[in-house]
Amino acid sequence: MELRNLRNAAVREMDAARSGSFVFLVSTLALLCGAGCGAPGEPTPPSPPVPVAITDLTAHQAGDGVQLIFTLPLKTVTGDRLASPPAVEVIRGMPKADGSPDAKSFRVVYTIPGALAENYVVESQVKFIDPVAPAETRAHPGGLLVYVVRTSASKKRASANSNAVSVRMYPVAEGIASLQARVTETAMELSWTAPTRTSGGDPLSGFSGYRIYRGELDPATAEASSTDLSKAKWKSPLALLSGADESAYSDTLFDFGRTYAYIVRSVVLVEGNPLESRDSNSAIVTPRDTFPPAAPQNLVVAALSGASPGSVLADLSWSINLETDLAGYRVYRSEEQDTRGALLMPDLLLAPAYRDTSVEPGHRYWYSVTAVDRAGNESDRSATVAVDVAKPSP
Repeated sequence: MELRNLRNAAVREMDAARSGSFVFLVSTLALLCGAGCGAPGEPTPPSPPVPVAITDLTAHQAGDGVQLIFTLPLKTVTGDRLASPPAVEVIRGMPKADGSPDAKSFRVVYTIPGALAENYVVESQVKFIDPVAPAETRAHPGGLLVYVVRTSASKKRASANSNAVSVRMYPVAEGIASLQARVTETAMELSWTAPTRTSGGDPLSGFSGYRIYRGELDPATAEASSTDLSKAKWKSPLALLSGADESAYSDTLFDFGRTYAYIVRSVVLVEGNPLESRDSNSAIVTPRDTFPPAAPQNLVVAALSGASPGSVLADLSWSINLETDLAGYRVYRSEEQDTRGALLMPDLLLAPAYRDTSVEPGHRYWYSVTAVDRAGNESDRSATVAVDVAKPSP
């Protein structure tokens, strides 16, 4: 009996030990799982970048279209920098009767891919023209259009709409399609045919003149730009050069060797405001200086005694040329009346005078002079002047 009691006590102690070890193990596992073994769940996808909304949108009529100007966003709504330019959606709509934008009328009329957005950037701002059919403007002169733009850096989410802007559209003159340019020594002579109708086909009224624009191109892109100025690489973009009342203009502020692009726009006045037509065809010109100076005038030649006893020389002088690009003069001498003869010195003379010390007594010489400009163009010869070199007196 006593032995049985001792055995039962031993069993109870072993069960208690096992129970304590299990509780300890479970507690330890619970602590470990609580520290780093959360329940598995679905991974949270990264949020797509959303550009900040554009706030500086402006618009005005430009020929048969509306030019929109705005700044591309550089950051997202969370303050992160955009990795690349976002795509742009141009949205056009109509106003309600009270003049407020009618959200139901808005439609995306054009999308600029992000990879092409930089092609529309001029002086740090996007400049885009949304064309409007002349027939639509003709049917609703003074009609109001409302615009907003938005951008997107991914296909999932776009930015909020920009500020809304509105533009009234009026008929303008038809575009000039006959602009011509001719190079002269002192000017680029532009001429074109005067328009007689609006772009919608109605008789032209309110005509106010012309505006001439000029830009300088990279010569490497001149050929590609001749039919499409959007392919141009500008050294300086198109800028207003002058106004004109007639269908011709002389540009005297040019330099030979540079490549210029010209366009002309007709101007009409609508309610006192000037409105330009669309661009004319472009005239792209690289003027070359092929114009020689005028022939020197008033050549005088005299035979004189030289510095040493028994020596003689021919002294030449003539009137100075007035060309601003004059580089110098060349003197020719011949012993035959109707031939130019030999050039007397390899370098250009900078002054209108020369002394020929290589003459010989008892000979007759014929002299002529030419002028040379900085482009290497040489003038015709001056009038030929003869001189007899007598033997010096004893």
